[in-house]
Amino acid sequence: MQQFNADTTDALRLPHNAAVSLSEDIPFVASGQQVMEGLRNIRRQVLPNGLTILTEEMSHIRSVSIGIWIKTGSRHESPELNGISHFVEHMLFKGTQSRSAEQIAREVDSIGGNMDAFTAKECICFDVKVLDDHLPVAFDILSDLVLHPTFDQKELVRERGVILEEIKMDEDNPDYLVHEIFTQNFWKDHPLGKPILGTKETVRRFEQPALFDYYRRFFIPNNMILSVAGNTSHQRVVELAAQRFLTLQTGPNGFHQSPPKTQSRIIMRNKKALEQVQLCIGVPSLPIGHEKRFASYILNTLLGGGMSSRLFQSVRERQGLAYAIYSELNPFRDTGCMSVYAGTSREAATKVVQSVVAEFRRLKEEPIPQDELRRSKDQLKGNLMLSLESSTARMSNLARQEMYFDRFYSMDEIIDRVESVTVEEVMALAQECFRSDAIAVTVLGNLNGLRMHRDYLLC
Repeated sequence: MQQFNADTTDALRLPHNAAVSLSEDIPFVASGQQVMEGLRNIRRQVLPNGLTILTEEMSHIRSVSIGIWIKTGSRHESPELNGISHFVEHMLFKGTQSRSAEQIAREVDSIGGNMDAFTAKECICFDVKVLDDHLPVAFDILSDLVLHPTFDQKELVRERGVILEEIKMDEDNPDYLVHEIFTQNFWKDHPLGKPILGTKETVRRFEQPALFDYYRRFFIPNNMILSVAGNTSHQRVVELAAQRFLTLQTGPNGFHQSPPKTQSRIIMRNKKALEQVQLCIGVPSLPIGHEKRFASYILNTLLGGGMSSRLFQSVRERQGLAYAIYSELNPFRDTGCMSVYAGTSREAATKVVQSVVAEFRRLKEEPIPQDELRRSKDQLKGNLMLSLESSTARMSNLARQEMYFDRFYSMDEIIDRVESVTVEEVMALAQECFRSDAIAVTVLGNLNGLRMHRDYLLC
């Protein structure tokens, strides 16, 4: 089944795969190819115009996943253009110089492919997964879509309506909405805090010249990554890429932003239609490439990363205060956030917040039992290994490591780094992150007089 989804979930995940330093300029010749890891057939090559090509040959499967990644996202937008990255992502599916939107859909369906796209805070991705026999056709469709959009005016008007409905749909989703309100206030007045979809006001203003200007500035080869994983060869991918991308002209990307400042605000948002009170409690965390990131993975797993986590066991199992409760990490290039989500009743909201803060305090003050640390490490390692089982996952993994690290990490090295995390390192990170004056809280629901005081956040 073909998919044309605009998944706005920020897809930043734990880094995982191969090991070798990366050079910035590799000649477009066979001798310039770079083999990433002996156990996995991973190669990297850079065309003269700056396009980075990453491949992983997986000869034991029949699928191939192709991803074209643009190293820009909603955080690189000016306030008046908030949401334009996502709008452009949608419009690229609405026709090229040689294909209509319907032709794109029919051609992908005719080869049994799955085509998708998403916009995130720091990247845009267009991808397709097909049987290996259909690689040339799939590559032609995907590259045509990315390289030759028309931004047809009639399609633009129609798609504006679609995105406005998407914004309304998300506003009707309380889980999404509380996270969005939290993010906008946590990184207030910085592009990282702006919604990926944009606002109704900005989306209504987008016209064809603005889309073309954005496209020409950011869809340039030195700002792109072509990542392919599956049953194919590196040389075949390079040949296909050279035919379509080699004539593209390079340009400046201009991505120079200062790290955003976080704000530890308590935000109370009344929405009478909701049955539950939605809570989001967060603190500043580490950037995606920080040397202490493995301790943060363990800390998040211990706190709320699964059914055996402290929050799940305390808030749901022992106290029965919530059905859904979890913690998550959202790391970016120069900052990060660790947050806790819970949905509960108005009467229990204060107790849930106090219970979360109590777990913050325990992680700061009480040494973690060795059996609990062991369980968290094994859970994290299992999640990492299971996340690489499909060609799409490996394609995505290659691209993300290229974007955020100056080297690739093998699974063995990742596991070694996870295993090396100590109780003392996790406690030290908890003491650094879980400070009362750094905790931000967003409360959404039928509040009916509910109040939240900073005294509840003392840890």
